[in-house]
Amino acid sequence: MNPILQAQTNHKSIRQYTQQPIDDALLKQLIQAAQGAASSSFIQAYSLIQVSNKDNRQKMAALAGGQKWVESAAEFLVICADLTRVEHCSIEQGLGELEGNTEHFIAATTDATFFAQNLMLGAESVGLGAVFIGGIRNDPAQVADILNLPKHVYPIFGLCLGYPDAQPDLKPRLPVDVILHKDSYDSRRCADDVKAYDTQMQAYYQSRGDNQKTSNWSEQTAAAVQKKKREHMLSFLQQQGFLKR
Repeated sequence: MNPILQAQTNHKSIRQYTQQPIDDALLKQLIQAAQGAASSSFIQAYSLIQVSNKDNRQKMAALAGGQKWVESAAEFLVICADLTRVEHCSIEQGLGELEGNTEHFIAATTDATFFAQNLMLGAESVGLGAVFIGGIRNDPAQVADILNLPKHVYPIFGLCLGYPDAQPDLKPRLPVDVILHKDSYDSRRCADDVKAYDTQMQAYYQSRGDNQKTSNWSEQTAAAVQKKKREHMLSFLQQQGFLKR
């Protein structure tokens, strides 16, 4: 297996970090490399905010539900979908202001996500650990206020980066045959696929050296989705100029 495939396969969310800082030149190199990600029509509709201020880190850790690694990581970056430059181009070219189209929201969100995944993979390739922080969407308005985000920008998630101080167990992913459908979607498989994966994940949770628990994938997934609806997101996004049409 080549190094890139190995790195992709071995990804783990790292939440414990040493005190070693990340060299500024390395961080910029990782960001530049991450910019090689695919972009919808090459609009590059993303920006990231490097949060170095300790008070702001503390606030964001609290907003994210008390995730202390937001404070302890060497770097905390907030990845944003950003259509400000796109709107500037549209106005300059005589095509008018953006109108909050859903398609533009999707393009900006996927652009930023491709970039962020590239950034994480690059960081892991040089020995860094990372974890995405979706918890900043618990109160995106406060995050936007802290970061002074203008209209047409919204924070998708945060990213902790640092040198790992612990290595968690590798979680088994869904089997390829579960997520791969040939020619058409086969919904008849769903119940059996989930049941088999639940058995696998329950065994994994019970075999872990640390943080053992009696659970399975269904329980974890249902709770993660149904207890984190974040119904404030639509009004916040519309306030920021997204999802109006």
